Amino acid sequence: MDHRTFILLFIVFLFSVTAFSSETPNDGEDPIIRQVVDGGGVRLGAEYHFNQFKHRFGKVYSSKDEHDYRFNLFKTNLHRAKRHQIMDPSAVHGVTRFSDLTPREFRHSVLGLRGLSLPSDATPAPILPTDNLPADFDWREKGAVTAVKNQGSCGSCWSFSTTGALEGAHYLATGELVSLSEQQLVDCDHECDPEEAGSCDSGCNGGLMNSAFEYILKSGGVMREKDYPYSGTDKGVCKFDKTKIAASVANFSVVSLNEDQIAANLVKNGPLAVAINAVFMQTYIGGVSCPYVCSRRLDHGVLLVGYGSGAYAPIRMKEKPYWIIKNSWGENWGENGYYKICQGKNICGVDSMVSTVAAVHTTATTTQ
Repeated sequence: MDHRTFILLFIVFLFSVTAFSSETPNDGEDPIIRQVVDGGGVRLGAEYHFNQFKHRFGKVYSSKDEHDYRFNLFKTNLHRAKRHQIMDPSAVHGVTRFSDLTPREFRHSVLGLRGLSLPSDATPAPILPTDNLPADFDWREKGAVTAVKNQGSCGSCWSFSTTGALEGAHYLATGELVSLSEQQLVDCDHECDPEEAGSCDSGCNGGLMNSAFEYILKSGGVMREKDYPYSGTDKGVCKFDKTKIAASVANFSVVSLNEDQIAANLVKNGPLAVAINAVFMQTYIGGVSCPYVCSRRLDHGVLLVGYGSGAYAPIRMKEKPYWIIKNSWGENWGENGYYKICQGKNICGVDSMVSTVAAVHTTATTTQ
């Protein structure tokens, strides 16, 4: 049996499996994923696992009705995790702090990309040589990545992706790693994409990394995290103080879909702001995510910090390289706050919107 025949038979087998048990709602889940996986059978120990979940993540509910509703959602998400495990066997899927949320609540509380077209003045990144790229690379090992942060129940992922890229660029320019303020972007950045109606950066209601870079260019820079700390809400007034700017954007550019170019820009220019589809991230525990089917509808902003090799992709029967992604959901999610996803064929849209940024060092305002 040749390789193509194996893949075809495997896909036919997946599509032949029953999609759902009668007790599993389909609220907002990708219908392709529902079609190809078995959703039945996660019944044993649900109450025990729910109690463990509440204890681990400090979950408290206001009434018995709310408790029972969340327990039913938790059982539904056990089914979802099982389906994701079948679809993505090289990763580990299970209970996360989002296991009592509907897909709609998950999208609204922690995902937050608004408008997916590129600003009119965003320039393409120059083509870089790729002949001598290292086999493995990780900016964490070189001191260019701050600790994992937590956006809380606020759709501000775009601001964390933006500051992460600028933190890395500032480190390359100065040798100093400075944690920058996401709250400044949440409160003060209302930059709009002129090419797409309704795509203004809107705090906890979403935004876009490239629009945020535009705001930083126009405003002059970003303050330190300690000078403008994160609150996880967008009801405050803008408290930007130009005398306390810690880092500024000199320019930014958009990297092509070519993964060698993405790797080359990562190695040369520092961590990259990246958009991704986060459907498998709701249940992700660890390992390298190589889902058989994943939408490329971008809904989450993250930070690309490195790449590695050795991920096993069963459908291709060989090892695959992977990207290393810094997320903004705290250290108790994923692999200490990080996500690994296979390279190849733009899985989950991870290659679709990648931006690199250059930083300006403001000597007068970066002193302790």
